[in-house]
Amino acid sequence: MTEKILVIGANGQIGTELVSALRNIYGADSVIASDIKSPTYAIRHTGPFEIVNVLDHDNLHHVFNKHKPTQVYLLAAILSAVGEQKPKMAWDLNMTGLLHVLDFAVEFKVKKVFWPSSIAVFGPHSPQYDTPQYCVMDPNTVYGFSKLAGERWCEYYHDKYGVDIRSIRYPGLIGWRANPGGGTTDYAVHIFHEALKNNKYECFLSANTALPMMYMDDAIRATIALMDAPAENLTIRSSYNLAGVSFTPAQIADEIKKVIPGFEISYAANDPRQAIADSWPKSIDDTYAQKEWGWRLEYDLPKMVEDMLVNLSKVA
Repeated sequence: MTEKILVIGANGQIGTELVSALRNIYGADSVIASDIKSPTYAIRHTGPFEIVNVLDHDNLHHVFNKHKPTQVYLLAAILSAVGEQKPKMAWDLNMTGLLHVLDFAVEFKVKKVFWPSSIAVFGPHSPQYDTPQYCVMDPNTVYGFSKLAGERWCEYYHDKYGVDIRSIRYPGLIGWRANPGGGTTDYAVHIFHEALKNNKYECFLSANTALPMMYMDDAIRATIALMDAPAENLTIRSSYNLAGVSFTPAQIADEIKKVIPGFEISYAANDPRQAIADSWPKSIDDTYAQKEWGWRLEYDLPKMVEDMLVNLSKVA
């Protein structure tokens, strides 16, 4: 059977790279990119594109009915920092959009659904180091508890309706092809742009704030690997922990200085994103992902910094 893959939220940091990766695997015509507005980059012209608003039930139903997707990737979301500025909007988009997609997955008998969760599901009373798959989860941001609620809905739809839903708790994501979307870990992308442009950067997190991060190439590879895994190998239908590499702003700055010796970093005081970062894990245990679908990290901090600077220098 020919796969027909619908990617909702294709304009975002993950979507821009995931659409390209999926089209390389399945062919351009088999991957329908969609978002609330038309993109200005290549995916608009390399395959089918639909305007989709996940909050518009009829619009979304029309797209499902038109394309009859066999796989759906729901990436549309409001992230942590923006979510604190627009809490009710974030809850509505993150929850209602997911429920619409889950309902249509049942109606149209979609074979597989991917929905991203986040390390934001953990909170101040979760273990901060080697945070396990199962532990206390008391998120204190709208983004965090919308993702935690979403995990429960995903498992519910799997158990009650048989939806083959798969999910990853992403750490902070770093990539050069698209801009970040308003998250607490965005500094780790901004720092590269400012290093190349101005040779300095003011970070909104403190120097020693450790957070789990991941290079986008690894994140895309992990996403596709999970979706390719045999269903019988998967025991988790809420969301899998995924560990990247944990580092602080000071540590990434030191790596950048090895390539750009004159680079300088400073730190802003009293940014509201600091409190969010302080409530998140400092490192993640992803044993289940390793055992059940063979996950292995490829990019450590030095390799990631080198690749980011090389590629951004080419497109600057």
